[in-house]
Amino acid sequence: MKNDKYVGNELKYLQKVLNGEQAEHGTWCKTLEKKFADIFECKYAIAMNSGTATLHAALEALGVGPGDEVITPALTVIMDTSTILQCSAIPVYADVDPETFVIDPDDIERKITTKTKAIIVVTLYGAVCDMDRINEISKKYNIPVIEDHAQCFLSEYKGKYAGVSNSFSSWSFENAKQMSCGEGGILATNDEKLATAARKVAGHGYKNLTADGGKIKFSNQYDFQDPGFERHDSLGWNYRLSEFSAAIALAQLEDLEKKITKRKSVAEFFLQAIEGCEYLIPQKVLDNSVHSYYTLGIRYNGDIEMGVTWQEFRDKYVELGGDGYYAAWKNPYLEPLMYNKEYVRRYPEIYSNVSYGKGICPTAEELQPRLIQIKTNYRNLEVAKEKAEALKKTIKHFDNRRK
Repeated sequence: MKNDKYVGNELKYLQKVLNGEQAEHGTWCKTLEKKFADIFECKYAIAMNSGTATLHAALEALGVGPGDEVITPALTVIMDTSTILQCSAIPVYADVDPETFVIDPDDIERKITTKTKAIIVVTLYGAVCDMDRINEISKKYNIPVIEDHAQCFLSEYKGKYAGVSNSFSSWSFENAKQMSCGEGGILATNDEKLATAARKVAGHGYKNLTADGGKIKFSNQYDFQDPGFERHDSLGWNYRLSEFSAAIALAQLEDLEKKITKRKSVAEFFLQAIEGCEYLIPQKVLDNSVHSYYTLGIRYNGDIEMGVTWQEFRDKYVELGGDGYYAAWKNPYLEPLMYNKEYVRRYPEIYSNVSYGKGICPTAEELQPRLIQIKTNYRNLEVAKEKAEALKKTIKHFDNRRK
């Protein structure tokens, strides 16, 4: 079966990089940044080597440091937690909405203290958050928001692509994402000062880096060859994206709309398959928004409705021709890293009296073991239809057993 993941200009652009040819805006990273910023209607975009790097850079640029608190969803990947710990800050978990599966704005507000320095919100599976309400809270308490759009490309909120509505937005180009270069990410903002700070975090703290890029190499070699030449004015890491990865990501960006359209079509096959099934409840999409379906998230209530476990239903689905489905990650604070207090050794003075356990976010904890993630990145729509039909057969099988 033909793989259509990399069928655009990827090879062409890689050859140009190998030949030392420049892209439209000079480097391939700069060209990717410019085109990404144009599509998502933001002023500045900074390409980095992962979506984790972008989150860490955003937190550092906002001045998050030892002992600060950062609010983050109770249902998301561990990286939204680990990057907070990387800043020696304290993760504070907000619960999620039981229907949309994304962060609950009311619980964000309940969790705010005088130590809260930032809020991370996640567009889970490609479903947008209630950004109007979240931005109201941000403005009320003067707390910046980082939007983690790692799973969200071309989702829409009130007629515009989900992008930068507050301080920072972050995307991932990891291998499974809607657009990918294997590993990579991009951070976007409309604030020049924040863009400059984030770029320096990602680029070893070179003092000549700017919001738009800046230079660390100069045509006048006598300046930077001088023993008195100063290079670094802030602490930074090496989060830079390679020209090879940028070239692949640029080609993926050019083809992004087609990729998202296909994912939406696949999701629709499965949505039709579960229509009318009272124990398979799809993720609710907010009014005035459009889901891009990184995956199709479904709440499974089959154990309640008919005494069939999550695992039993999956096994029957596979038996009848399905691919199986993925579970949601454990709630971050219920991972061994957190309940074993492995994080304490990083900064005992801060973390010794910090602990996590069950009961922090009841809705997210109840929802997590029930979630089904059905993949939407089928290369062939006919195969996707077959798998959706297998799900339909699975539902029929258990319906017949109940009669």
